[in-house]
Amino acid sequence: MATLHHNISGEVTNELLAPGDNVSVSQVTLTNVGTDGLQCNIDLYIEKNLVGKFYLLKNNQLNKGTTLVYDKLRFSNAVNEFGLYIKLTKSALEIPAVDVVIS
Repeated sequence: MATLHHNISGEVTNELLAPGDNVSVSQVTLTNVGTDGLQCNIDLYIEKNLVGKFYLLKNNQLNKGTTLVYDKLRFSNAVNEFGLYIKLTKSALEIPAVDVVIS
Protein backbone atom coordinates (compact mmCIF):
# COMPACT_ATOMS: atom_id res chain seq x y z
CA MET A 1 0.00 0.00 0.00
CA ALA A 2 1.27 3.46 -0.89
CA THR A 3 2.29 5.92 1.80
CA LEU A 4 0.57 9.28 1.39
CA HIS A 5 2.34 11.13 4.23
CA HIS A 6 6.11 11.63 4.17
CA ASN A 7 8.68 13.33 6.43
CA ILE A 8 11.76 13.96 4.31
CA SER A 9 15.05 15.54 5.36
CA GLY A 10 18.46 15.92 3.82
CA GLU A 11 19.65 16.41 0.29
CA VAL A 12 17.92 13.41 -1.18
CA THR A 13 15.64 12.18 -3.94
CA ASN A 14 12.67 10.22 -2.59
CA GLU A 15 10.06 8.15 -4.35
CA LEU A 16 6.71 9.37 -3.06
CA LEU A 17 4.62 6.97 -5.15
CA ALA A 18 5.98 3.98 -7.01
CA PRO A 19 4.73 3.12 -10.49
CA GLY A 20 1.79 0.76 -10.07
CA ASP A 21 0.76 1.96 -6.58
CA ASN A 22 -2.68 2.62 -8.10
CA VAL A 23 -3.18 6.00 -6.44
CA SER A 24 -5.08 8.89 -7.99
CA VAL A 25 -3.50 12.20 -7.01
CA SER A 26 -5.12 15.61 -7.27
CA GLN A 27 -3.07 17.54 -4.72
CA VAL A 28 0.38 17.53 -3.11
CA THR A 29 0.99 19.66 -0.02
CA LEU A 30 4.58 20.55 0.88
CA THR A 31 5.60 22.23 4.15
CA ASN A 32 9.13 23.36 4.97
CA VAL A 33 9.66 22.12 8.54
CA GLY A 34 13.43 22.66 8.63
CA THR A 35 14.94 23.99 11.82
CA ASP A 36 18.00 25.49 10.13
CA GLY A 37 18.16 28.32 7.63
CA LEU A 38 15.36 29.98 5.77
CA GLN A 39 14.53 27.92 2.70
CA CYS A 40 15.07 24.76 0.72
CA ASN A 41 14.82 23.99 -2.98
CA ILE A 42 12.32 21.43 -4.22
CA ASP A 43 11.96 19.48 -7.45
CA LEU A 44 8.67 17.57 -7.75
CA TYR A 45 8.26 15.38 -10.81
CA ILE A 46 6.70 12.30 -12.33
CA GLU A 47 8.91 9.81 -14.12
CA LYS A 48 8.37 6.88 -16.43
CA ASN A 49 11.11 4.40 -17.31
CA LEU A 50 12.56 4.91 -20.78
CA VAL A 51 10.55 8.13 -21.22
CA GLY A 52 12.04 10.47 -18.60
CA LYS A 53 11.08 13.07 -16.06
CA PHE A 54 8.26 15.57 -16.28
CA TYR A 55 8.68 18.38 -13.74
CA LEU A 56 5.75 19.79 -11.79
CA LEU A 57 8.08 22.03 -9.75
CA LYS A 58 11.71 22.70 -10.65
CA ASN A 59 14.10 24.36 -8.18
CA ASN A 60 11.15 25.85 -6.30
CA GLN A 61 12.29 27.74 -3.19
CA LEU A 62 10.13 27.06 -0.14
CA ASN A 63 10.70 29.33 2.85
CA LYS A 64 10.91 27.93 6.38
CA GLY A 65 7.44 27.49 7.88
CA THR A 66 5.74 27.92 4.50
CA THR A 67 3.23 25.52 2.95
CA LEU A 68 2.78 25.08 -0.78
CA VAL A 69 -0.34 23.38 -2.10
CA TYR A 70 0.16 22.06 -5.63
CA ASP A 71 -3.35 21.32 -6.89
CA LYS A 72 -2.86 21.54 -10.66
CA LEU A 73 -2.46 17.81 -10.85
CA ARG A 74 -4.57 14.97 -12.15
CA PHE A 75 -2.36 11.92 -11.99
CA SER A 76 -2.93 8.20 -11.59
CA ASN A 77 -0.04 5.78 -11.42
CA ALA A 78 -1.87 2.56 -12.08
CA VAL A 79 -0.47 -0.08 -14.42
CA ASN A 80 3.22 0.63 -13.71
CA GLU A 81 3.26 3.87 -15.69
CA PHE A 82 4.59 6.84 -13.71
CA GLY A 83 6.08 7.31 -10.27
CA LEU A 84 6.00 10.54 -8.24
CA TYR A 85 9.33 11.83 -6.88
CA ILE A 86 10.70 14.71 -4.83
CA LYS A 87 14.25 16.01 -4.67
CA LEU A 88 15.40 18.35 -1.90
CA THR A 89 18.50 20.50 -2.02
CA LYS A 90 19.76 23.04 0.45
CA SER A 91 19.91 26.67 -0.56
CA ALA A 92 22.86 27.48 1.74
CA LEU A 93 24.25 25.56 4.71
CA GLU A 94 20.95 24.32 6.13
CA ILE A 95 19.64 20.76 5.95
CA PRO A 96 16.32 20.73 4.10
CA ALA A 97 13.28 19.13 5.76
CA VAL A 98 9.83 18.90 4.20
CA ASP A 99 6.56 17.23 5.14
CA VAL A 100 4.57 15.92 2.16
CA VAL A 101 0.87 15.02 2.09
CA ILE A 102 -0.59 13.45 -1.04
CA SER A 103 -4.34 13.54 -1.60
